[in-house]
Amino acid sequence: MNPAISTDIAAQLIALLAVLMLVVQLLLVVQRMLLTSIRLFAVQSMFLAGIAAVVAFFHGAMHVYIVAGLTFIGKVMFLPWLLDRQVRRMRIGQEIEPLVNFPTSMLTCGGLTLLGYIVARPFTSLERLGNNTLAVAITLVLTGIFLMFNRRKAITQVLALLTVENGVMLAAVALTTYGMPLVVELGIFFDVLVAVMVLAILVYRIRESFDSMDVGKLTQLKG
Repeated sequence: MNPAISTDIAAQLIALLAVLMLVVQLLLVVQRMLLTSIRLFAVQSMFLAGIAAVVAFFHGAMHVYIVAGLTFIGKVMFLPWLLDRQVRRMRIGQEIEPLVNFPTSMLTCGGLTLLGYIVARPFTSLERLGNNTLAVAITLVLTGIFLMFNRRKAITQVLALLTVENGVMLAAVALTTYGMPLVVELGIFFDVLVAVMVLAILVYRIRESFDSMDVGKLTQLKG
């Protein structure tokens, strides 16, 4: 296959998968069912793994296959299973009312999307893979942070943290031809894995102590 044609195909696939990641992120913002939110995160991570696989295949970056495989095993299978198990164990399937209602949340995310594209514009020349991929990555980070502040269920905040990390990984792919060095990528992956496992334990402890996953209950703690 002509190298120029293969590069164009790779760019189009990456751009498509990145946009699908953003669509899933917006669905997460308005989703109230915790189990559905966990599945949406798994789908978003599957698209991220797909981007890594496209990079590895079309650019001959064999080490990126490892990143794609770890993303699939860790974020598409293991972490969703772990969080799903926690939700079913605590028998709480629905998110309580967010701090900002859903229509306002969507408007806010629309503004954050616009901000993401504005911030990414000066760096367009640095993008190697997929048009507007960096803008989508920045938007994922911004909306993930917004989701963390807007939701009061600890599980949803864990998911928001994970989507922020997905945005960071996507940005690494957008700015360089083969992503970050493998050691850095593996370090980030295992740091997030350990962090989520610790947070899952904390969520269970919050549930045991307060009969709720509302992090606002932590204000009742007294030294």
